[in-house]
Amino acid sequence: MIVGTFIIVPKAVLVNEYERKEVLFVNESKFTDFGLCVKTELLRRGKDQKWLEESVSEKTGLFVDNGYMYKILTGQRNAPKIVAAICEILNIKE
Repeated sequence: MIVGTFIIVPKAVLVNEYERKEVLFVNESKFTDFGLCVKTELLRRGKDQKWLEESVSEKTGLFVDNGYMYKILTGQRNAPKIVAAICEILNIKE
């Protein structure tokens, strides 16, 4: 079942010989078109996201880690300076 931006997955767990029903919430975040373009370009170049994070940090002087990059690529964060640096480093358009 999909609720908002989450998928609810029913889950049954056996606890002390009794079945306890639980629910898992799975975040349905997907990459934006920009995020897919970045990931595709990284694969094409044989580079990983860590390399991009380090390159962006070096170019901008801003802190960029895996979590922050993920949020940018999925559209959860708006960071114009970092996006501009990514575009310049990978030679892609926004």
